[in-house]
Amino acid sequence: MEQFIEFATNHWELAGTFVILLILWLVYEFTSGTKSLSSHEATMLVNREDGVFLDIRDRNDFKKGHIAGAVNIALASLKDRTGELEKYRNKPVIVVCKMGTTASTAVSMLQKEGFENARALRGGMSQWQGDSLPVVTK
Repeated sequence: MEQFIEFATNHWELAGTFVILLILWLVYEFTSGTKSLSSHEATMLVNREDGVFLDIRDRNDFKKGHIAGAVNIALASLKDRTGELEKYRNKPVIVVCKMGTTASTAVSMLQKEGFENARALRGGMSQWQGDSLPVVTK
């Protein structure tokens, strides 16, 4: 601990920048309207409440491997194709992207369209596969 304090006082610019970035990140995480779910939480929610996984990756990535039963609507065409998700309006819609970074954009779009139970899959397909969960290629 003593070395940490010495480092922080000798390199106050770095320590200050780190603290500011940490605070900004925490504020962003707690104030953003989208809550991301782990693979386990998402699976439980879809199974218990008859929800759906919405894969927003492009068609080629989807064909290479996706979650069983997932609906594929690319992010670019999501606004025009939300009608395809109408039967899930009051059910959980778990948005899946490649790395978990663009899913929050789709969640925001869906929530504006009235899909209140839309959530993002934390880490996207890379996390899903990293958790050794099944992937379908058909």
